[in-house]
Amino acid sequence: MVVDGVRIEVPFQPADTPDPFGRLWTPHRMVYIGGQDRPTDDSAAQCPFCAAPGRDDHEALIVHRGEAAYVLMNLYPYNTGHLLICPYRHVSDWTEATASERAEIGDLTARAMEVVRAVSNPHGFNLGMNQGQVAGAGIAAHLHQHVVPRWTGDANFMPIIGKTKPVPQLLGDQRNRLAAAWDMAPTGSETDGPTGRGH
Repeated sequence: MVVDGVRIEVPFQPADTPDPFGRLWTPHRMVYIGGQDRPTDDSAAQCPFCAAPGRDDHEALIVHRGEAAYVLMNLYPYNTGHLLICPYRHVSDWTEATASERAEIGDLTARAMEVVRAVSNPHGFNLGMNQGQVAGAGIAAHLHQHVVPRWTGDANFMPIIGKTKPVPQLLGDQRNRLAAAWDMAPTGSETDGPTGRGH
């Protein structure tokens, strides 16, 4: 091998030779890296958030359907239980949402937190909307609110050094547990304490 004009001898190493590196194989990420699920344009016809409500809840990973908005699993989650709250209408900006859409997105966000707390007992949440591609929105053409549960110590070396996020539960299993708990999990008014988390 030649590096900057200097020849470096690299010893041959058979593929089955042990080495000090552990590997977490995540071939499913190649779909995302390759852009397979990304829309080819910003139209509603190409939008996965417009298509999802027309599909079966299990197939589309929809957890709950409201009047103006719905809740679904993030197909490429930052953490276990990562939910998205989407209006049915194809709007891209918070300022384009109607008052009823904004109210329901807020209500569904709060309910999603209650349900995830009941199912998975996270220590906190990241909530937010990335407005525009430059702000990090993967699908900027359709407004969506992120609800990301967090646990103490979940930001270990894997995402920081390895750019990899282990997610220990299958999306379909997560979806089933959250959907089953949606109508049964306690509401904030049913819990006590300043954080609304109950005992």
